[in-house]
Amino acid sequence: MTNPTFTLVRTRFDEDYQPEDGTRLTTNFANLARGEDRRQNLRSALRMIDDRFNQLMRPEGAEAGDRYALELDIISVNIELGEAAPADAEGSFPLIEMLQTTILDRETGRRTPGIVGNNFSSYVRDYDFSVLLPQYGGPAGLPEDFGELHGNLYRSFLGSEAYARSFEKRPVICISVSSSRTYRRTGHQHPVLGVEYRQDEYSLTDRYFAKMGMEVRYFMPPHGAAPLALYFTGDLTADYTELELAATIATMETFQKIYRPEIYAANSPAGEHYRPSLDHADHTPTGIVYDREERSRLGQEQGRYAQEKLILPFGDILEQWAARHSTHQTSEGTAS
Repeated sequence: MTNPTFTLVRTRFDEDYQPEDGTRLTTNFANLARGEDRRQNLRSALRMIDDRFNQLMRPEGAEAGDRYALELDIISVNIELGEAAPADAEGSFPLIEMLQTTILDRETGRRTPGIVGNNFSSYVRDYDFSVLLPQYGGPAGLPEDFGELHGNLYRSFLGSEAYARSFEKRPVICISVSSSRTYRRTGHQHPVLGVEYRQDEYSLTDRYFAKMGMEVRYFMPPHGAAPLALYFTGDLTADYTELELAATIATMETFQKIYRPEIYAANSPAGEHYRPSLDHADHTPTGIVYDREERSRLGQEQGRYAQEKLILPFGDILEQWAARHSTHQTSEGTAS
Protein backbone atom coordinates (compact mmCIF):
# COMPACT_ATOMS: atom_id res chain seq x y z
CA MET A 1 0.00 0.00 0.00
CA THR A 2 1.30 3.44 -0.94
CA ASN A 3 0.61 6.41 1.32
CA PRO A 4 -3.14 6.99 1.65
CA THR A 5 -4.67 10.11 0.17
CA PHE A 6 -7.13 12.42 1.87
CA THR A 7 -10.07 14.55 0.84
CA LEU A 8 -11.54 17.47 2.80
CA VAL A 9 -15.11 18.74 3.01
CA ARG A 10 -16.04 22.05 4.66
CA THR A 11 -19.43 22.57 6.28
CA ARG A 12 -20.45 25.83 7.93
CA PHE A 13 -21.42 25.42 11.58
CA ASP A 14 -24.22 27.89 12.26
CA GLU A 15 -27.77 27.81 13.60
CA ASP A 16 -28.94 26.08 10.40
CA TYR A 17 -26.38 23.27 10.67
CA GLN A 18 -27.59 19.68 10.41
CA PRO A 19 -25.21 16.70 10.63
CA GLU A 20 -24.37 15.06 7.31
CA ASP A 21 -24.35 11.30 6.75
CA GLY A 22 -21.02 9.99 8.04
CA THR A 23 -20.71 12.67 10.74
CA ARG A 24 -19.64 11.27 14.10
CA LEU A 25 -22.73 11.91 16.19
CA THR A 26 -20.63 11.99 19.37
CA THR A 27 -18.99 15.18 18.11
CA ASN A 28 -19.84 18.21 20.25
CA PHE A 29 -21.34 20.22 17.41
CA ALA A 30 -23.32 17.27 16.02
CA ASN A 31 -24.80 16.42 19.42
CA LEU A 32 -26.07 19.98 19.82
CA ALA A 33 -27.71 19.97 16.39
CA ARG A 34 -30.22 17.19 17.07
CA GLY A 35 -33.68 17.01 18.60
CA GLU A 36 -36.46 19.53 19.10
CA ASP A 37 -34.17 22.13 20.68
CA ARG A 38 -31.49 21.97 17.98
CA ARG A 39 -31.87 25.52 16.62
CA GLN A 40 -32.03 27.13 20.06
CA ASN A 41 -29.07 25.00 21.19
CA LEU A 42 -26.99 26.19 18.27
CA ARG A 43 -28.05 29.81 18.54
CA SER A 44 -27.24 29.89 22.26
CA ALA A 45 -23.88 28.15 21.84
CA LEU A 46 -22.80 30.49 19.04
CA ARG A 47 -23.79 33.53 21.09
CA MET A 48 -21.75 32.22 24.03
CA ILE A 49 -18.73 31.75 21.76
CA ASP A 50 -18.95 35.32 20.41
CA ASP A 51 -19.43 36.80 23.90
CA ARG A 52 -16.42 34.92 25.25
CA PHE A 53 -14.22 35.94 22.34
CA ASN A 54 -15.11 39.61 22.77
CA GLN A 55 -14.38 39.31 26.48
CA LEU A 56 -10.94 37.82 25.81
CA MET A 57 -10.04 40.49 23.25
CA ARG A 58 -11.43 43.45 25.21
CA PRO A 59 -8.77 45.74 26.72
CA GLU A 60 -8.69 45.76 30.52
CA GLY A 61 -11.26 48.23 31.85
CA ALA A 62 -13.05 48.67 28.51
CA GLU A 63 -16.83 48.34 28.28
CA ALA A 64 -18.39 45.19 26.90
CA GLY A 65 -18.90 45.19 23.15
CA ASP A 66 -19.59 42.96 20.18
CA ARG A 67 -16.88 44.04 17.77
CA TYR A 68 -15.98 40.48 16.81
CA ALA A 69 -17.87 37.41 15.65
CA LEU A 70 -16.50 33.93 15.07
CA GLU A 71 -17.36 31.87 12.02
CA LEU A 72 -16.88 28.12 12.36
CA ASP A 73 -16.34 25.53 9.64
CA ILE A 74 -16.41 21.78 10.23
CA ILE A 75 -13.49 20.13 8.43
CA SER A 76 -14.36 16.52 7.57
CA VAL A 77 -11.40 14.39 6.45
CA ASN A 78 -11.89 11.20 4.47
CA ILE A 79 -9.13 8.68 3.90
CA GLU A 80 -9.11 7.29 0.37
CA LEU A 81 -7.81 3.74 0.17
CA GLY A 82 -8.78 3.20 -3.46
CA GLU A 83 -6.94 0.29 -5.07
CA ALA A 84 -6.17 -1.20 -1.66
CA ALA A 85 -9.85 -1.80 -1.00
CA PRO A 86 -11.07 -5.41 -1.11
CA ALA A 87 -13.84 -6.03 -3.61
CA ASP A 88 -16.54 -6.01 -0.94
CA ALA A 89 -15.23 -2.97 0.98
CA GLU A 90 -15.69 0.75 0.49
CA GLY A 91 -12.60 2.65 -0.65
CA SER A 92 -13.33 5.80 1.35
CA PHE A 93 -13.71 6.18 5.11
CA PRO A 94 -14.55 9.23 7.30
CA LEU A 95 -11.37 9.57 9.35
CA ILE A 96 -11.30 12.86 11.29
CA GLU A 97 -13.48 15.89 11.99
CA MET A 98 -12.10 19.19 13.26
CA LEU A 99 -13.19 22.82 13.40
CA GLN A 100 -11.62 25.89 11.83
CA THR A 101 -12.28 29.34 13.20
CA THR A 102 -12.46 32.59 11.24
CA ILE A 103 -12.52 35.92 13.07
CA LEU A 104 -14.83 38.60 11.68
CA ASP A 105 -14.04 42.19 12.72
CA ARG A 106 -17.38 43.96 12.42
CA GLU A 107 -15.73 47.40 12.52
CA THR A 108 -13.47 46.82 9.52
CA GLY A 109 -15.26 43.95 7.80
CA ARG A 110 -11.98 42.02 7.77
CA ARG A 111 -11.93 38.22 8.15
CA THR A 112 -8.85 36.62 9.67
CA PRO A 113 -8.30 32.84 9.50
CA GLY A 114 -8.02 31.20 12.90
CA ILE A 115 -6.64 27.85 13.95
CA VAL A 116 -7.75 24.52 12.52
CA GLY A 117 -8.25 21.73 15.04
CA ASN A 118 -10.04 22.94 18.17
CA ASN A 119 -12.48 20.04 18.42
CA PHE A 120 -11.07 16.65 17.38
CA SER A 121 -13.11 13.56 16.64
CA SER A 122 -12.04 10.30 15.09
CA TYR A 123 -13.69 6.98 14.37
CA VAL A 124 -10.37 5.19 14.84
CA ARG A 125 -9.98 6.77 18.29
CA ASP A 126 -13.50 5.51 19.10
CA TYR A 127 -12.32 2.05 18.06
CA ASP A 128 -9.20 2.27 20.21
CA PHE A 129 -10.97 3.50 23.34
CA SER A 130 -14.37 1.79 23.03
CA VAL A 131 -13.38 -1.55 21.49
CA LEU A 132 -9.68 -2.24 22.11
CA LEU A 133 -9.25 -0.66 25.55
CA PRO A 134 -11.96 -2.81 27.23
CA GLN A 135 -10.44 -5.93 25.64
CA TYR A 136 -7.14 -5.22 27.42
CA GLY A 137 -8.86 -4.61 30.74
CA GLY A 138 -7.94 -0.95 31.01
CA PRO A 139 -4.84 1.25 30.58
CA ALA A 140 -2.51 -0.97 32.64
CA GLY A 141 -2.83 -3.84 30.17
CA LEU A 142 -2.35 -1.88 26.96
CA PRO A 143 0.46 -2.83 24.56
CA GLU A 144 3.16 -0.31 23.66
CA ASP A 145 1.74 0.19 20.17
CA PHE A 146 -1.70 1.28 21.39
CA GLY A 147 -2.64 4.33 19.31
CA GLU A 148 0.20 4.03 16.81
CA LEU A 149 -2.01 3.35 13.79
CA HIS A 150 -4.18 6.34 14.64
CA GLY A 151 -1.11 8.49 15.24
CA ASN A 152 0.47 7.50 11.94
CA LEU A 153 -2.73 8.19 10.02
CA TYR A 154 -2.94 11.63 11.62
CA ARG A 155 0.71 12.43 10.84
CA SER A 156 0.21 11.25 7.27
CA PHE A 157 -2.74 13.61 6.93
CA LEU A 158 -0.64 16.53 8.19
CA GLY A 159 2.01 15.69 5.62
CA SER A 160 -0.47 15.38 2.75
CA GLU A 161 -1.04 17.69 -0.20
CA ALA A 162 -4.66 18.07 0.92
CA TYR A 163 -3.52 19.60 4.21
CA ALA A 164 -0.85 21.81 2.64
CA ARG A 165 -3.35 23.22 0.15
CA SER A 166 -5.84 24.11 2.86
CA PHE A 167 -3.93 25.25 5.95
CA GLU A 168 -0.78 27.24 6.70
CA LYS A 169 -0.38 26.26 10.36
CA ARG A 170 -0.57 23.01 12.28
CA PRO A 171 -3.68 22.13 14.33
CA VAL A 172 -4.23 22.94 17.98
CA ILE A 173 -6.68 20.63 19.79
CA CYS A 174 -8.38 21.94 22.93
CA ILE A 175 -10.21 19.54 25.27
CA SER A 176 -11.13 19.09 28.94
CA VAL A 177 -8.57 18.25 31.58
CA SER A 178 -8.71 14.76 33.05
CA SER A 179 -10.74 14.11 36.20
CA SER A 180 -8.18 11.43 37.17
CA ARG A 181 -5.27 13.87 37.47
CA THR A 182 -4.23 16.70 39.81
CA TYR A 183 -3.08 20.02 38.33
CA ARG A 184 -0.80 22.57 40.00
CA ARG A 185 -0.63 26.24 39.11
CA THR A 186 2.71 27.60 37.87
CA GLY A 187 3.98 31.17 37.88
CA HIS A 188 3.61 31.51 34.12
CA GLN A 189 0.76 33.53 32.64
CA HIS A 190 -0.24 34.30 29.02
CA PRO A 191 -2.45 37.27 28.05
CA VAL A 192 -5.07 35.08 26.33
CA LEU A 193 -4.40 31.52 27.45
CA GLY A 194 -4.21 32.64 31.07
CA VAL A 195 -2.52 30.90 34.00
CA GLU A 196 -0.52 27.79 33.21
CA TYR A 197 -0.95 24.55 35.17
CA ARG A 198 1.05 21.34 35.25
CA GLN A 199 -0.18 17.90 36.21
CA ASP A 200 1.15 15.13 38.40
CA GLU A 201 1.56 12.65 35.53
CA TYR A 202 0.43 12.21 31.94
CA SER A 203 -2.98 10.67 31.29
CA LEU A 204 -3.81 7.98 28.75
CA THR A 205 -5.24 10.73 26.51
CA ASP A 206 -1.96 12.68 26.76
CA ARG A 207 0.01 9.59 25.73
CA TYR A 208 -2.45 8.94 22.89
CA PHE A 209 -1.99 12.44 21.50
CA ALA A 210 1.78 12.01 21.85
CA LYS A 211 1.51 9.17 19.33
CA MET A 212 0.10 11.85 17.01
CA GLY A 213 3.25 13.93 17.56
CA MET A 214 1.53 16.42 19.86
CA GLU A 215 2.66 17.94 23.16
CA VAL A 216 0.26 19.21 25.81
CA ARG A 217 0.06 22.31 28.02
CA TYR A 218 -2.70 23.33 30.43
CA PHE A 219 -4.00 26.88 30.82
CA MET A 220 -6.90 28.45 32.69
CA PRO A 221 -8.01 31.46 30.58
CA PRO A 222 -8.82 34.85 32.16
CA HIS A 223 -12.23 34.72 33.92
CA GLY A 224 -12.29 30.96 33.39
CA ALA A 225 -13.20 28.29 35.95
CA ALA A 226 -10.74 25.52 35.09
CA PRO A 227 -7.70 24.75 32.93
CA LEU A 228 -8.04 23.47 29.39
CA ALA A 229 -5.71 20.92 27.79
CA LEU A 230 -4.15 22.21 24.57
CA TYR A 231 -2.40 19.75 22.26
CA PHE A 232 -0.05 21.11 19.60
CA THR A 233 3.15 20.66 17.61
CA GLY A 234 5.80 23.34 17.53
CA ASP A 235 5.56 26.31 19.92
CA LEU A 236 2.06 27.02 21.22
CA THR A 237 2.67 30.60 22.35
CA ALA A 238 5.02 31.67 19.51
CA ASP A 239 3.44 30.05 16.46
CA TYR A 240 -0.05 31.51 16.90
CA THR A 241 -1.32 35.05 17.41
CA GLU A 242 -3.37 36.12 20.41
CA LEU A 243 -6.33 36.55 18.06
CA GLU A 244 -6.02 32.94 16.85
CA LEU A 245 -5.61 31.56 20.36
CA ALA A 246 -8.55 33.57 21.67
CA ALA A 247 -10.80 32.10 18.97
CA THR A 248 -9.82 28.57 20.01
CA ILE A 249 -10.36 29.30 23.71
CA ALA A 250 -13.74 30.98 23.15
CA THR A 251 -14.97 28.10 20.99
CA MET A 252 -13.78 25.15 23.01
CA GLU A 253 -14.37 26.57 26.48
CA THR A 254 -17.98 27.14 25.42
CA PHE A 255 -18.34 23.51 24.33
CA GLN A 256 -16.84 22.38 27.63
CA LYS A 257 -19.24 24.58 29.63
CA ILE A 258 -22.08 22.78 27.86
CA TYR A 259 -20.58 19.29 28.01
CA ARG A 260 -18.89 19.46 31.44
CA PRO A 261 -20.57 22.28 33.40
CA GLU A 262 -19.45 20.77 36.72
CA ILE A 263 -15.88 21.73 35.72
CA TYR A 264 -16.10 24.65 33.29
CA ALA A 265 -19.25 26.37 34.60
CA ALA A 266 -18.18 26.04 38.24
CA ASN A 267 -19.03 29.04 40.40
CA SER A 268 -15.50 29.31 41.80
CA PRO A 269 -12.27 29.01 39.78
CA ALA A 270 -9.62 26.34 40.17
CA GLY A 271 -7.09 27.03 42.92
CA GLU A 272 -3.36 26.42 43.28
CA HIS A 273 -3.94 22.65 43.35
CA TYR A 274 -6.87 21.43 41.29
CA ARG A 275 -8.57 18.06 40.83
CA PRO A 276 -11.49 18.23 38.35
CA SER A 277 -14.68 16.41 39.31
CA LEU A 278 -17.90 15.67 37.45
CA ASP A 279 -19.59 15.42 40.85
CA HIS A 280 -19.00 19.09 41.68
CA ALA A 281 -22.40 20.51 42.64
CA ASP A 282 -21.52 24.21 42.83
CA HIS A 283 -21.91 25.10 39.16
CA THR A 284 -24.34 26.93 36.88
CA PRO A 285 -25.63 24.86 33.93
CA THR A 286 -25.86 26.65 30.58
CA GLY A 287 -29.42 25.51 29.86
CA ILE A 288 -28.28 24.06 26.54
CA VAL A 289 -29.41 20.46 26.01
CA TYR A 290 -26.58 17.94 25.73
CA ASP A 291 -27.04 14.19 26.20
CA ARG A 292 -23.85 12.81 27.76
CA GLU A 293 -25.23 9.28 28.15
CA GLU A 294 -26.10 9.14 24.46
CA ARG A 295 -22.63 10.46 23.63
CA SER A 296 -21.01 7.58 25.53
CA ARG A 297 -23.27 4.99 23.92
CA LEU A 298 -22.69 6.35 20.44
CA GLY A 299 -18.94 6.25 21.03
CA GLN A 300 -19.18 2.50 21.44
CA GLU A 301 -21.41 2.13 18.36
CA GLN A 302 -19.09 4.23 16.23
CA GLY A 303 -16.05 2.32 17.48
CA ARG A 304 -17.69 -0.86 16.21
CA TYR A 305 -18.48 0.92 12.92
CA ALA A 306 -14.77 1.70 12.48
CA GLN A 307 -13.95 -1.92 13.29
CA GLU A 308 -16.40 -3.20 10.66
CA LYS A 309 -15.70 -0.69 7.88
CA LEU A 310 -11.99 0.04 8.28
CA ILE A 311 -10.08 -2.14 10.75
CA LEU A 312 -11.34 -5.56 9.64
CA PRO A 313 -11.25 -5.09 5.84
CA PHE A 314 -8.07 -2.98 5.81
CA GLY A 315 -6.34 -4.05 9.01
CA ASP A 316 -3.45 -6.02 7.50
CA ILE A 317 -2.84 -3.40 4.82
CA LEU A 318 -2.91 -0.55 7.32
CA GLU A 319 -0.57 -2.37 9.72
CA GLN A 320 1.96 -2.96 6.93
CA TRP A 321 1.75 0.69 5.91
CA ALA A 322 2.01 1.85 9.54
CA ALA A 323 5.16 -0.26 10.05
CA ARG A 324 6.82 1.31 7.00
CA HIS A 325 5.61 4.75 8.06
CA SER A 326 7.05 4.33 11.58
CA THR A 327 10.37 3.09 10.20
CA HIS A 328 10.59 6.07 7.88
CA GLN A 329 9.75 8.42 10.74
CA THR A 330 12.49 6.94 12.91
CA SER A 331 15.14 7.21 10.20
CA GLU A 332 14.14 10.62 8.82
CA GLY A 333 12.67 12.30 11.90
CA THR A 334 9.59 13.48 9.96
CA ALA A 335 6.27 12.09 8.86
CA SER A 336 6.11 10.67 5.36
